[in-house]
Amino acid sequence: MALRIEDYALIGDLHTAALVGRNGSIDWLCWPRFDSAACFAALLGTEEHGRWLLAPVEKPVDISRHYVDQSLVLETRFKTKKGEVSIIDFMPLRNGSSDIIRLVIGRHGQIDMRMDLVLRFDYGITIPWVEQLADNAGLTAIAGPNRAILRTPVPTQGKDFHTLATFTVKAGEVVPFVLTYGASHIPIPAAIDAEAALAHTTSFWQDWAGKSSYRGPWQAAVTRSLITLKALTYLPTGGIVAAPTTSLPEKIGGVRNWDYRYCWIRDATLTLLSLMHTGYYEEADAWRNWLLRAIAGNPAQIQIMYGLAGERWLPELTLDWLPGYEASHPVRIGNLASGQRQLDIFGEMMDALYQGRQGNLADSDTAWAAQTALVRYLETIWKEPDDGIWESRGGRQHFTFSKAMTWVAVDRAVKTAQQANESCTLEKWIALRDEIHADICQKGFNAEMNSFVQVYGGNELDASLLILPLVGFLPPEDPRIVGTIDAIQQHLTADGFVLRYNTDRGIDGLPAGEGVFLACSFWLADNLILQGKLDEARALFERLLSLTNDVGLLAEEYEPRQLRQVGNFPQAFSHVALINTALNLTRASGPATQRAGQEQQAPADAIDGF
Repeated sequence: MALRIEDYALIGDLHTAALVGRNGSIDWLCWPRFDSAACFAALLGTEEHGRWLLAPVEKPVDISRHYVDQSLVLETRFKTKKGEVSIIDFMPLRNGSSDIIRLVIGRHGQIDMRMDLVLRFDYGITIPWVEQLADNAGLTAIAGPNRAILRTPVPTQGKDFHTLATFTVKAGEVVPFVLTYGASHIPIPAAIDAEAALAHTTSFWQDWAGKSSYRGPWQAAVTRSLITLKALTYLPTGGIVAAPTTSLPEKIGGVRNWDYRYCWIRDATLTLLSLMHTGYYEEADAWRNWLLRAIAGNPAQIQIMYGLAGERWLPELTLDWLPGYEASHPVRIGNLASGQRQLDIFGEMMDALYQGRQGNLADSDTAWAAQTALVRYLETIWKEPDDGIWESRGGRQHFTFSKAMTWVAVDRAVKTAQQANESCTLEKWIALRDEIHADICQKGFNAEMNSFVQVYGGNELDASLLILPLVGFLPPEDPRIVGTIDAIQQHLTADGFVLRYNTDRGIDGLPAGEGVFLACSFWLADNLILQGKLDEARALFERLLSLTNDVGLLAEEYEPRQLRQVGNFPQAFSHVALINTALNLTRASGPATQRAGQEQQAPADAIDGF
């Protein structure tokens, strides 16, 4: 039976990542980078589609795990009747190669262990050719361009396309296993000292985490979220993937299974603010520069998402040989939504560039030219329908949130021009901003419901409307905003958590049903903060924190009826939202007040400063 999504933990090396299960099995790994062909795909299939199990032969009586201090080094402890053993899992950072290191450490007694390595490439379909290395130094597995090398002092044997081993570890003994990736046409990568790599990797992550400027009551949760966000960063470019996985379902057994191993423009401003407000200006600058490179060119060709280096060609395919996580199929790679029109991304881009200036990121020579081109393009298209923030596949409509973000785009351009004395047709831009605002208030607000609605002239709610006061479209005390938040709390929640929209209405062309969307639930808390309802906001935030798994990770969604996480995992958007809400609750001038241009009631334990 498949592990639950929350039974996994993340390890990574800023190029790629793997998911390690509580049972000692690595069931998901993409080599050599986040969006490449998976080596282990058991999470979406069976063990025959690739996995790497290290576990006691005897069934454990207890399993516990934790990250080593403030790092991305995972320790899983197995206790049996004969003793206790730890497995330390991590991916060291080294140039030119990517490794998974697993150290089996005897803690008490004497434990019999087993290893079962099922190497598969191309998402579990390709069985490699396996050979022993010279001098019994390990084995190598090759399939086309890919090579994996296993080095361990433990003797192994092949059986039915598995690599198997049994061994015994006593208290104080350390048994290393190192799996290394390399291209098959070049020499085998040099061996790595596993224990020295452990010390270096632990030190790297602890030093990085120690740079955080956040000080507050949720220190552990914020630090873990920051580490997760860093782990989802592709170091060569600064791009941040939405998640390291594909096709983990938003509804178990359903078809809402998408590939999230790409970088979304939608996440731009919230990500930037979370990094700057915690002192990570280098990462913020890298993310801002990635955005500028990605959108370079004709504004009409801007996409909603890109590859790790800004790739635009992201065709969607289905992998019919994989049954999907708990029979949730199809399994998809690539994302058809990359070709959609989403007007909200223009607001996200413009706000990210504006907030970067506010945060004193180094000026970019191309930023203002890009902003000017975006506004000129928006002048011609803002009245057109789009596919919406949630990537609906049910046809284009006039989504209220999309229109509001076009207002944000023009508003931030106007403010930048005024503050930086940039050359533009300012009066024309101000008139356009006012026109868009009036259009939204007239067509996107339903007076009978006393709420803004999902689409012009409609009567359905949408959680994206929670962003309106957070971007300064209207002040949080405006009756229309108060009515919208009340309506969402009453009619678009499950167990107090926020749904994206009502999937029963068929607006997206897909079968109904999904979990509550965690980022949207954090947005509700942010709105309560802006309204001065701090106790209610804290209570919601604490409930959201209780949904993290035992090592502090969140998926995209949560299923309150089944009490389990769903969707791709771990999800950058969820962790970014967690960081920002913690900052909003802790500081008088948090990300929400900065972005909205509003002053809020300072929490009792507020810490001033950016």
